[in-house]
Amino acid sequence: MTIVARCSCCGDILNGRHDRRRFMQMAGSAGLAAAFPFMAFAQGNYGSYEAMLLSCIDPRMQEPVRAYMEKQGLIGKYSQFTIAGAAIGVVAPKFKTWHQAFWDNLGATVQLHKIKKIIVVDHRDCGACRIAYGDASTATPEVETQTHRKVLAQFRQQAAKHRPKLAVETGLMSLDGKVETLS
Repeated sequence: MTIVARCSCCGDILNGRHDRRRFMQMAGSAGLAAAFPFMAFAQGNYGSYEAMLLSCIDPRMQEPVRAYMEKQGLIGKYSQFTIAGAAIGVVAPKFKTWHQAFWDNLGATVQLHKIKKIIVVDHRDCGACRIAYGDASTATPEVETQTHRKVLAQFRQQAAKHRPKLAVETGLMSLDGKVETLS
């Protein structure tokens, strides 16, 4: 009986064609597959990346934030934590039960990815800002900017306490993707 195998990796074996070259190819492939995960991950070598991005869950902001990170030359070079309000979700008393989740995740990305900085992108017209600080917190563009400036300053203070060796970049993104640096 002849087996007709359509699998390119083992079809010859299933059809009874075993020569030394085929055996060596398969043994070498199996050896590499077995060794690579051990070498890369057994030692905790998950790579070294530039940053962790903290951004908001707002669906309107996903593409502008990605485009911003691309302009920074960071695609594929950062981990990401997305939470309602970005920095607001990490510092506002209204969201107190969320705070530790961020700091724990930051600790994991420092350990696994050896990041050098945190990039925080808050955004205008943020619903989490209104939940946390009331409608007056976004009443005018000037008030909204001041609210975010205060939140981002609190975030930088907390980051300095939790992870003093990390640089922190903070910005406020408009709905069109323009970022105003707030430091």
